[in-house]
Amino acid sequence: MAYEPRMTEKTPKSAGRISVRPTLRPRELMTDTPDLAQSWTVQIITLFPQAFPGVLGESLTGKALQDGLWQLQTYDLREHGIGKHRNVDDTPAGGGAGMVLRADVLESAIINARSAAKGAMPLVYLSPRGRRFDQAMARDWARHDGVTLLCGRFEGVDERVLEHFGIQEVSLGDFVMTGGEIAAQAMIDATVRLLPGVLGNAESAVEESFGAGLLEHPQYTKPAEWQGHCIPEILLSGNHAKIAAWRRAQAEQITKTRRPDLWTDYDEKVAKD
Repeated sequence: MAYEPRMTEKTPKSAGRISVRPTLRPRELMTDTPDLAQSWTVQIITLFPQAFPGVLGESLTGKALQDGLWQLQTYDLREHGIGKHRNVDDTPAGGGAGMVLRADVLESAIINARSAAKGAMPLVYLSPRGRRFDQAMARDWARHDGVTLLCGRFEGVDERVLEHFGIQEVSLGDFVMTGGEIAAQAMIDATVRLLPGVLGNAESAVEESFGAGLLEHPQYTKPAEWQGHCIPEILLSGNHAKIAAWRRAQAEQITKTRRPDLWTDYDEKVAKD
């Protein structure tokens, strides 16, 4: 007889199973399922667990979630709140606007999540102060066993928590959002698609933007002529060597024009090689 774990109020909600009906809506993927031992795992500590899987339950990431190539666990910060009303925040020490997530509440939630973490899983706080997320970081996360993401709200989290747990701060970009949930979904999407078996064509992850340090070359498809615009003849030539050279030249020109910072890094790397 199979053992079915008993749920407690602090047991995470998990998504990711070997077989589900193809008609399930994304939110229905968030059912109580056993851990998938070999799956890449993302843990989300958030005040809004109902926001997940969200768009991650669609398309390739959603199919990979259904197929058990990765799994999603959410940890509700409110379950670790203080007192009758489950308070999770308080006013900033020293005064100021807004509220700050409490250290004791965060500690309880983080310990709860990390006790279920398996293997090497970075602990990350989504913060505009952090290192900017990029393709290299996505590849690094994909090489780990998973990642634990702490989604902030209000004015942020008590600094002592970041110091105590040695939490990495990572930013989606140079702008401020109301919380980390949307940023978390973007970063998860960028990482999951790099996992083995997620993309139908493994070359897609190599040839796309940032794969070789360059922005992607232009893409075309049928019809051959549209509104007076034609597909470049070289792409219809059947000469794969010339097509590859054309695409590389286009990628280099686009990168040089639109992202001089990337071009400088790429140019220096080529010079060293």
